[in-house]
Formats: sequence, structure tokens, C-alpha cells
Amino acid sequence: MIIMENSQVKKNIKVALVHDFLVQWGGAERVLKELSDMYPEAPIFTLLHDKEKMKGLLDGRDIRPSYLQKFPKFLRKNYHWLLPFFPVIPETFDLREYDLVISSSGAWSKGIVTKLDTVHVAYLHSPMRFVWDYNERYVKETEHKKMNFLTRIIFNYLRVWDRLAADRPDFLIANSVYTQKRISKYYRRESTVIYPPISNNQQSTINNQQEILENKLPVVSCQLLVDNYFLVVSRLSPYKKVDLVVEAFNKLGLPLVVIGTGQQEKHLRKIAKENIKILGWQDDSVISQYYQNAEAFIFPAEDDFGIAPVEAMLAGVPVIAYRKGGACETVQEGITGEFFDAQTSEVLADGVRRFLDNKNKYDKEIIKKRGEEFNSVRFREEFGQFVDKILLDKKG
Repeated sequence: MIIMENSQVKKNIKVALVHDFLVQWGGAERVLKELSDMYPEAPIFTLLHDKEKMKGLLDGRDIRPSYLQKFPKFLRKNYHWLLPFFPVIPETFDLREYDLVISSSGAWSKGIVTKLDTVHVAYLHSPMRFVWDYNERYVKETEHKKMNFLTRIIFNYLRVWDRLAADRPDFLIANSVYTQKRISKYYRRESTVIYPPISNNQQSTINNQQEILENKLPVVSCQLLVDNYFLVVSRLSPYKKVDLVVEAFNKLGLPLVVIGTGQQEKHLRKIAKENIKILGWQDDSVISQYYQNAEAFIFPAEDDFGIAPVEAMLAGVPVIAYRKGGACETVQEGITGEFFDAQTSEVLADGVRRFLDNKNKYDKEIIKKRGEEFNSVRFREEFGQFVDKILLDKKG
């Protein structure tokens, strides 16, 4: 049984968490980690768990993967081949014994089936982007052009499922106003906005690095590969548009550091010139050092929230972001960063030049304070109050 910390509801309840995939570490997984810290005894149900890719970041938790985990290794490594079967899998999770189920969903986990008296709260990182507003772009970017007709048929089926699955949660939480608007458009449902947290580990690591720098304390650290560099920390997936940044900096000739891993990593290494360092996966302590010493952080994606720009601001680093999505809610133009208005290398390069012309006007302390507004304490309070109210209303 679980007693919710700092809860106004004086009742023992059984809680379960559900997450799409645990096969890489990103913003959605940081939110899950925070929820798991809030409800440490709650098991985590997921479609697939790759312990190696998760780097031990949820070790000690009761992780319960679906039957996909029993598939041969080559299928687990290429799980995207099983896309048409994903909608069925969350429905197989046995959640009958739980009073409260919290799903962390960018696609599938909101589709779980719960008992009538179980409360299901879905934290939505996004409506299923690749079948809604990213649909045609995804089809065009696929490597198998001959499969486009079949892909469109599958996407049509997934849109129908996704719309119906969005009716299953009792309550929806959006990770930004941008996501809230997309939920309203595609699902015709109301939602409450609770911004994601900067995790305690990331925040404390950044704070420790700041103390070390300010007080000139000795530290065993990684050796930074370049000076006066710009920084990208991202999954290396097509929709994250990191290739756009690499192309822009190939032209600019300025130092760029890219941290992250994903399906485009080999391609990016191939096209990057000598001024660009692609470091792959790095742990939080290494990432925080690169944040601390960056000229600016580049965020080229149209993301629903975007935790990485907030992490950069927490380190006092200005952000150069595409003027779409959640970045418009976190980055303050001329105060904590600059925007560029089209996802082309030329427009991004102009944005970088504009930043260089104005970089002396940025105040590191003001930028840090903006980042601190998205801390984990705030997330826990808002999320806890939201759940408490639901349970109190149910009890009443």
C-alpha cells in the first residue's frame, strides 16, 4: 500500500504508473522519474524496457514490461516494425488491483483499460504527433518510400484508435498550453496544464557545478573538447531537426557540440565538419558541464514543451529556439534567448548571427531565475494538489 507524501487525502491507496517505452532517456522519462519518486512503491508498466539504454536510471523500481519483452532480441531492437500492434498492448496490462493509475503518454499508455472505480490520470506529453499534425512529414521522411501507401493506411487506423483511446482517461494533464490546444483540437477534451519538472538530479548537478565555478573549488571533470561553443542536447530523431543545426554550423564554421543518441547519429557524424563534435550519450554530470560553458543553446524542434531549453536556462545559458511549440512559453525573447522563424539552415544561421550581435545584453542571473520557475518542487505541488482534489471529490 502507498501513502502519498504531503497529501491532504489521509487514505492508503494503491497506485500504478504506465509509460509508453523505456528504451531511451529523454524529457518524458524525466517526468516519469519524478512521478516514480513521488510514488516510490508504484510499479511501472511499460510496453518495452531496455535496461542498457536506460543506463540504470530507474534501477530499483518495479518495472513490468509487456509481452514484447519476450520477443527475440532483433525484434526488441527494431520494435518500430511492430507499430500496428502497439494499440493492443496497453490493454493487456492487469491494473485491476489499483485505485489510481497515472499514465505518462506520448502515444500508447493512455489507452489502458481500468476498472470503473479506478481513477486514471493521463499526463500527455503530446497527442500522437506522427499520425496527426506530423503525418505527411513523417511519411516523406521514412526510408522506405515504396511503403508510403501502406503507411498511410496504418496511420488512418492509428488515428481512429488514438481518438477513441483519448476518451479512456478520467482526467487529462497537458505539459504545456501548446499541447493543451492540440488536445482540444484532436481529442475534443479539456485538460489542465502542469509544466514538466527539471529533475532533482539535474537541478542539483547544475547547482553543484555553479558552486564549483563560483567558488573555484577543485573538481574531477570531463575535459571540454572546444571553447566558445554552441550546444545541442537532444534525441537524434528526424523531428528534433538536429540535422538542421549541423547544416547551419557547417556553413557558419562556429564550434558546435551535440549531445544525444538516436537513429540519426550515424548520419550526423557523416555530414558534420571538423568544427562540430557529436558526443553521443552522456550522463547528467557531463551534460551540466557543457551547459555551464556554452555560448548558447540551440533548440530547432517544434516540441510540445522541451525540457532541454529550460535546463539550459537553469545554467544561465541563453536559448536560440524555433518560434513554435512549447519554447514560446518558456523562452522570453530578448531576455532569455532569441527566436528564429523557419526551420532552414539559412534562417537558423541568421538567428545565430543575431544572437552574437546581442549576446552581451543577456544577464546570466535573470536567465537562471527563469529556469528555476520550472523546478521539481513546483511540479510535485501542482500534481499532488490535482490528484488530491480528484480523490477528495471521489470520496465525497
